[in-house]
Amino acid sequence: MRAGIVALLAAYVLSQFYRAFLAVLTPVLQADLGATASDLAAASGYWFLAFAVMQIPVGEALDRIGPRRTTAVLLAIGALGAALFAMATGPVAMKLAIALIGTGCSSVLMASYYIFARTYGPAVFGTLAGATVGIGNLGNIGSSLPLSLAIEAAGWRASLWGLTAITALVALAVLIWVRDPTRSPGGQKGNLLDLLRMPALWPMLIMMAVCYAPSAAIRGLWVGPLFRDVFSADAAWIGQVSLIMGLAMVAGSFAYGPLERLLHTRKGLILGGNLTALGCLVGLWLMPPDPWLIIALLAGLGLTGTSFPMVIAHGRAFIPPHLTGRGVTLLNLFGIAPVGLLQFATGRIHASTPATDAAAPYAAIFGFIALFLAAGLCVYAFAQDRTD
Repeated sequence: MRAGIVALLAAYVLSQFYRAFLAVLTPVLQADLGATASDLAAASGYWFLAFAVMQIPVGEALDRIGPRRTTAVLLAIGALGAALFAMATGPVAMKLAIALIGTGCSSVLMASYYIFARTYGPAVFGTLAGATVGIGNLGNIGSSLPLSLAIEAAGWRASLWGLTAITALVALAVLIWVRDPTRSPGGQKGNLLDLLRMPALWPMLIMMAVCYAPSAAIRGLWVGPLFRDVFSADAAWIGQVSLIMGLAMVAGSFAYGPLERLLHTRKGLILGGNLTALGCLVGLWLMPPDPWLIIALLAGLGLTGTSFPMVIAHGRAFIPPHLTGRGVTLLNLFGIAPVGLLQFATGRIHASTPATDAAAPYAAIFGFIALFLAAGLCVYAFAQDRTD
């Protein structure tokens, strides 16, 4: 089981890498493929929407056939997507490739959570979930400065071929080493409607919709265009800024679990963290002229905007054991789909905002995301707190 967890962690590192690497690829894709900011926003949106659409069948597959085969097959599809991206000659092929990669990554985190929920005590689920995301966020780091260095050394197509090989090897490792946990006794039946009929679960679903999207959308795409257009940054500088925000996201992912045990509340911790993230978004909305202040606000957003494993832990506390797979993937669906929709929305905002200055479209994007998060917090404030 330990080797299997390591394989799943490696797969989740790749998942985090793929959802964020477009920010660093922005300059070269613009030059080689003619990809505009709207094309890149749409491509990022396709990743998240493909990932989200897969959550329902992934939940069924986890409960019926287990995480091993589910994850190995899907990761192989992700490797095909990376290969298609390496051969892309225009934005359309790039978008299709990104959608395939999103499909390939769709089961990785939920497979880990499924194993944790079935194998370990509920009291440590939040800590294990947060640690998984913290380790996985090494992919965020890899998609920043290390990727920019690889592009400079070998070119972006060669880098994508390397990622294709790595993804295929990780898929094989999952197939060999992951072990499916024992299924629930008693043959209890259930479906998504049983979960949706639980009023206590809905505030967590709404919170999932707004807690991850801000940091994922900004780190995954808008950091690159923002620093390119406003501060004339090159790929190396964009990589450094992405690295700083990625490191902050790693630290935040590891911090939420211990803070839960210290504070003895999930709801209060989630509210506090996301209110701080909202403050960072408001600061970005005001668009200070100092790039270092913007970097500090991005780091603050990365640090506090990683509460989604804790929100999943909060929701999982209400889910019966025989619906574990469907339950955690339903929560993940609500967390991932809004990221894709937000990328489409922010792409339109960027294209339609009058360019009174280079910063105006990005200020509008940050303001929209801030209002989006604030609306979700108003709903989550009425959630029932529950710890294990």
